[in-house]
Amino acid sequence: MDDHGPARHPSVEARLARLAADQRAAATAPPGPVLCVAPAGSGKTTTLVARIAWLIDGGSDPATIAAITFNKRAADELGDRLADALAPLGVAPDEVRVRTFHALGLEILRSAGHPVEPLVDRMAILRRVAPGASADDRRRLDDAFSRFKLDLGVTADQVAADPDAGPVARTFVAYEREIERLGGLDFDDLVARALRVLEAEPAVLDRWRRACTHLLVDEVQDVDRSQLRLALALAAPVHRIFLVGDDDQSIYGWRLADVRRVLELAGTLPGLRRVDLVTNYRCPAPVVAHAVRLVERNRERFTKVVRARPGATGRLVLAPDAADDVERVARLLDAWPADDGSRAFLARTNRELLPALAVALERRIPFRADRVATPLEDPRLDAILATAGQTDPRLPVLVRLGMVAAAEARASGEGSADDPTDAPGPPLDESPDAAFSRTELASALLAWAVRYRDLDAFRRAVTERRDLLAKLRTDDAKLTLATAHATKGLEFDHVAVLGMETGRFPSARAINDAEEPARALEEERRLAYVAWTRARRTLTLSFDPAVPSVFLGEAFATDELAPSRGPPVARRTVRRPPLRPAVRGASRSAGTGARR
Repeated sequence: MDDHGPARHPSVEARLARLAADQRAAATAPPGPVLCVAPAGSGKTTTLVARIAWLIDGGSDPATIAAITFNKRAADELGDRLADALAPLGVAPDEVRVRTFHALGLEILRSAGHPVEPLVDRMAILRRVAPGASADDRRRLDDAFSRFKLDLGVTADQVAADPDAGPVARTFVAYEREIERLGGLDFDDLVARALRVLEAEPAVLDRWRRACTHLLVDEVQDVDRSQLRLALALAAPVHRIFLVGDDDQSIYGWRLADVRRVLELAGTLPGLRRVDLVTNYRCPAPVVAHAVRLVERNRERFTKVVRARPGATGRLVLAPDAADDVERVARLLDAWPADDGSRAFLARTNRELLPALAVALERRIPFRADRVATPLEDPRLDAILATAGQTDPRLPVLVRLGMVAAAEARASGEGSADDPTDAPGPPLDESPDAAFSRTELASALLAWAVRYRDLDAFRRAVTERRDLLAKLRTDDAKLTLATAHATKGLEFDHVAVLGMETGRFPSARAINDAEEPARALEEERRLAYVAWTRARRTLTLSFDPAVPSVFLGEAFATDELAPSRGPPVARRTVRRPPLRPAVRGASRSAGTGARR
């Protein structure tokens, strides 16, 4: 079966005809090990859908085709698009197996008669087996346990047999024993145990290899070691496996992804055929040019061509601004085109999105911020206000809250032992995975309470703000607030990346805490590439001109970063400091591209 074989169904013929030459070459590559390198905005999902339709039209049984995605959002999108593509072929959408790795592992375990319930909450068990661990300690244990299970592939019995096992290893054994006592498994076990079942039970392996005669794996650069082993075990021995991914978008090292896995696939899969998609159909030409210039600094990447689609108009704007983050966000909002397009503020961390959320609240702008926690939503805030209510009502509100803040500082080890200030009531219960420490929460309230004369007025303001926050936070808002990690696979008409500054992006903490700082810096660079390439029409990079990110120096020429001389290049004027297009003469309007 090939692109020049027997006559195809008209719907498949039309679908292939709409593809660019590189997309069509990937979609119709002969069955066998294929790596489709798909840069940002290059139409990888379109290519995946076309390949599945082409396989079925060529005689493949839909029940023997399986597509594995990195997360449920991607699985849902692929399933929806397959439904439209396969309907003309008389194929129901659920005839092709579209699963995440974890959902597939669950199905393998269940089909082999292995228990799959209860699915336990790792953090809940960690609080039992390591009661003295802090929230940070639990997160480190979480990462270590995933590494034991998915990267090293070791069991509790193997670890327990090691006489030199350290405290983390011993805690892992205690954690696994508790899971055994409950008779359940955790999220990582869905893949780890499924892999062990396939390796230990030939009949189960044979049955699932038939069900995955044609195996397609999306976002292969993000898989961990066990996920890749699972995919290759199912594809063997004929290796009719189609792997799609982009080494430049490998940003989940903390989830045990390793860009070297995709770079070294040719050594794992003899005869691997590589097909590159070369056109970014999403972004304006200046965005593509500068994002590629940035990521080309990395050493661990494929040599490849990435170009913008012909006629890709749009703007890339540099926004140097020495004001505080809230003022910066307000200016960025004012500078965006007054159209009906989608827009997003992106940042390196959720905490750095709080100024954008504050401005959205102040201006009554609906927004989507799935993972951005605020002090307003912290249930411990009520305990602070209740404790403050027990203080002398004749005192100003700031003094009353300050007494609680001082008590919280001492309770969390941050206050002075000689501070005589006290407040009634016990210290707040520390939420195990709280976004804010007790002291941070109390301090945030102090900063907010400055404008209020009494505690009752402040309580009313808190209630009103909570109600407003609940009203404005909505899933269908045109404005999104998200981290760069959370927007993988998404796109917006207008994007502003906040905090392109030294220490913030790239993250100093991520690099300093890494075992291999040079590799961590490359992942940070890839993360910036992902953030920049979410933009369909305009990309704005916001930064303090006193401490610009090293990434700006790598992506832009010196004259592009230098202060403007003469008339401003931007057609839209804003309050000082001005926003300057990084590429002179770039158009303000942009299309979205035909092949996405």
